[in-house]
Amino acid sequence: MSIEKKPTSASAADWDLHSRQDKELVKGLGLTSATMLVMGSMIGSGIFIVSAEISREVDSPALLIGAWLVTGFLTIVGALSYGELAAMMPRAGGQYVYLREALGPLWGFLYGWTLFLVIQTGTIAAVGVAFGKFLGIFFPSISSSNWIVHFWKIPPIHVGPMVLGNMETGLNTQNLVAILVVALLSVINVFGLKTGALIQNVFTFAKVSALLGLALLGLFIGRNAQALAANFQGNFWHNASLGAQHAVQVGVGGPTVLVGTLTILAVAQVGSLFSADAWNNVTFTAGEVKNPSRNLPLSLAIGTGTVILIYIAANFVYLSALPLAGDPHGTTVLARGIQYASEDRVATAVMQVMLGPAGAYVMALAILVSTFGCNNGLILAGARVYYAMALDGLFFRKAGHLHPTYRTPVVSLIVQAIWTCILCLSGTYGQLLDYIVFAVLVFYILTIVGLFVLRRTQPDAPRPYRAFGYPVLPAIYIAMAVGIDLVLLRYKPQYTWPGLIIVLCGIPVYFLWSRQNHKVRAV
Repeated sequence: MSIEKKPTSASAADWDLHSRQDKELVKGLGLTSATMLVMGSMIGSGIFIVSAEISREVDSPALLIGAWLVTGFLTIVGALSYGELAAMMPRAGGQYVYLREALGPLWGFLYGWTLFLVIQTGTIAAVGVAFGKFLGIFFPSISSSNWIVHFWKIPPIHVGPMVLGNMETGLNTQNLVAILVVALLSVINVFGLKTGALIQNVFTFAKVSALLGLALLGLFIGRNAQALAANFQGNFWHNASLGAQHAVQVGVGGPTVLVGTLTILAVAQVGSLFSADAWNNVTFTAGEVKNPSRNLPLSLAIGTGTVILIYIAANFVYLSALPLAGDPHGTTVLARGIQYASEDRVATAVMQVMLGPAGAYVMALAILVSTFGCNNGLILAGARVYYAMALDGLFFRKAGHLHPTYRTPVVSLIVQAIWTCILCLSGTYGQLLDYIVFAVLVFYILTIVGLFVLRRTQPDAPRPYRAFGYPVLPAIYIAMAVGIDLVLLRYKPQYTWPGLIIVLCGIPVYFLWSRQNHKVRAV
């Protein structure tokens, strides 16, 4: 049965308009490239850092692993559910298209609006600055304190439990490196999909190899007797019973309250879910994937499954090399432990234990490779969403134009790069990323709800792949994700309410843009 059959919920003219994407874009991504895009977009700098914060929250070796297992379950079930939508609607824009077709154009626009404003561009900016931060290990002049042009410091602004502002703005050598990396990769991705895909494949292979190398080193030479005794010899399940109580500070500077184990696992998802995010980026490029009905679901399943296994293995390596508990004033790597690794760089601390001082340089090089490849995938994929939105009249019209020779969304790449560079200068990208974790999860929930909607409204539409475990696993995903969002609303309001506000601000923008587009079409 052909995948090109028009969905029953859309008019033939409407779907033909959207199908232009398949005719204009070059189908240059095979299964390997699509899988590398999934893995490369997921693996950035988070896996090397966030386990410190998670450890401080859960205070238990078992719950550290448990937090990553919850993330792994949600990520893999989400990817398997998206596989059905991707095979059913292999169009550039991916998740934007699924929301548009299942729930209506407003929901698709709100996702694209949030993606452009902060999710994609903010992630690219943050990963770019992480590249500059670790490059500074080799070249000390690259630093956030080495200002080229300093604008001003925005004072802290207290809004209930939130603290806005409190950041330096301007151009320093660290964010200059980020801007140069963003500009370089954006230009490279103009020169054809295959060029961008080649870079993605090479760097993803390199950083996956680096993580596997970390796991092997941890297995054979990185096992530390002090860490093993502290984390595994009768202590693995410490503080992990369902009746255990965990301290959580409500908001910034708010009261500290005690919560149960399931609640603290939900709170800890801020770090682990962010580290495993961006797996959906391959759906943005669906119009350029060869045999998408087969390769999209396979790439999502293989890519997410592989990365989650590597992430869990990496955390076992951390536990075998460093004690979980530590002293923030400790004078040695082992004394600081995972919880208080210097600047939360857990992987760097582990490599120091394994290889001595040279280990920090080895890990810094691995993170440079990881962040560079991650940003290439994010830049390549994100531009396809704005391209799809422009074809629908919901983004800058010129963003729907392709390069006449290379058939890439050149204007979309340029607009994305410009806004990303502004976020690098503003200093707000890290704060915005924290704020948007809640909204990201909301859109995942809505998209999987869309899977149920389309099963009901388009029962006869071609589905080359059907979501594994439907309806049980997708329903469990929705329930768990809703539970996590509710917990974050209660205990991490500084992360959640601003993200919700950013999403809601897109509603009036949608109606203004739709009205303008209607007037243009009427002329």
